[in-house]
Amino acid sequence: MITFQNTVNGQLTVGSESFESFDPFTGKPWALIPADGPAEVDTAVAAAKAAFKSPSWRGLTATARGKLLVRFADVLAENADRLAAIETRDNGKLLSEMTAQLRYLPEWYRYFGGLIDKIEGAVLPVDKANMFAYTRREPLGVIAAIAPWNSPLMLLTWKLAPLLAAGNTVVIKPSEHTSASTLEFVKLFEEAGFPSGVVNTVTGMPMEVGAPLVSHPDVAKIAFTGGEPGGIAVYKAAAEQLKTVTLELGGKSANIIFDDADVENAVKGAISGIFAASGQTCIAGSRLLVHRKVHDQVVEGLVALAKTAQIGNPAQINTQVGPITTLQQRGKVLDYMKIARDEGAEAVLGGGKPTTPELADGWFVEPTIFTGVNNKMRIAREEVFGPILSVIPFDDEDEAFEIANDSPYGLAAGIWTQNIGRAIRGAEAMEAGTVWVNTYRAVSYMAPFGGYKRSGVGRESGQEAINAYLQTKSVWIDTLGETANPFIIR
Repeated sequence: MITFQNTVNGQLTVGSESFESFDPFTGKPWALIPADGPAEVDTAVAAAKAAFKSPSWRGLTATARGKLLVRFADVLAENADRLAAIETRDNGKLLSEMTAQLRYLPEWYRYFGGLIDKIEGAVLPVDKANMFAYTRREPLGVIAAIAPWNSPLMLLTWKLAPLLAAGNTVVIKPSEHTSASTLEFVKLFEEAGFPSGVVNTVTGMPMEVGAPLVSHPDVAKIAFTGGEPGGIAVYKAAAEQLKTVTLELGGKSANIIFDDADVENAVKGAISGIFAASGQTCIAGSRLLVHRKVHDQVVEGLVALAKTAQIGNPAQINTQVGPITTLQQRGKVLDYMKIARDEGAEAVLGGGKPTTPELADGWFVEPTIFTGVNNKMRIAREEVFGPILSVIPFDDEDEAFEIANDSPYGLAAGIWTQNIGRAIRGAEAMEAGTVWVNTYRAVSYMAPFGGYKRSGVGRESGQEAINAYLQTKSVWIDTLGETANPFIIR
């Protein structure tokens, strides 16, 4: 059993208590994680607050901070494969996918490191005589960054890179299910030369650690990725203290295949959109809307391709579908399979646990395709977060967009068509923060990411992200220095 440690004020810390982290492939514990509480939260926030005010951090110019982030990117690149292996063991996602993610993550730090000294205030042409007015862009202070279990380091980085570039400090709370990779990752900031206390971690259960962190009076903002119930709890707690939030929450994304689409390519995209990461991604294309003219052809192609998927050890390079990250989540996915059948949907592929003996100990679920689904069914309206695809037929373009938008969520959407006019109309019509055309699951440090409706608040990545961690100050200077009537607003 490997013991991991938190980092607070540049020092590795081990609490008096710990909890086990499980390997989803074996179903057995493999690591010990510190079980923190409110006292450890107070210590971490105090360290971040002191670092925020310290000349060693606050005194850096934007250019100097940017260079520090670029240096960190190089250190991260050197450790990417090692961190990917830890992440795979802790959350069960494919090593090939985690390696690709980790090798790409340094680009976020390079991008925001290069962006920060291009963020400018402005001189204001005010309507007051003898007044010089300008604006400054300043950091918020201590940020609480709360990351999920499905892609811990990628979704943490989407918060961390812009908030550090902006000059904030941070206390990170990783998911209690997948803390190990984050605790190793954070050690790299000292290696890159960051001042002590700028980046800190606390680990433990939501009520013992997450709630005290969110409500701490010295935390200026919360950046959260997770499920809708957790997001609502964070939003309520932040509102009580008038804190700002960035929330990236759930999705029930519609992936639409029109009758003029390249069906072979669309089928591959649909499979990638739902079965990659075993469906454990907020952007999963879990609702596949298919034109009736090609419905049977698409379903036949989906089943044929999905049957070839190699299910097994996520650490092996030929594995295409890994386990579900937590035992509780696997139970939820299996429950939704029963709900779908009870509602009248037909499982044309999968529908339960794999029967292969070597997978018996792991938390696996078969890739599952349901037909006979309509958009009123729970399987089409509620986020499952697992490898379940619901196929819904439609007759024309207007109906497709109507079905797609008939959802409380609006994180992402896909359109498969060879008609450029339809692609443009669809991109305009879809109530989603990201719309992909003839592709799916593409992301970049340059592209803003976030949701409409109940899928969240704010944007991560791209130039918009930096603004979420800055505040604007107006400065007025009387150039004559004359005392005016104090009872009159000038």
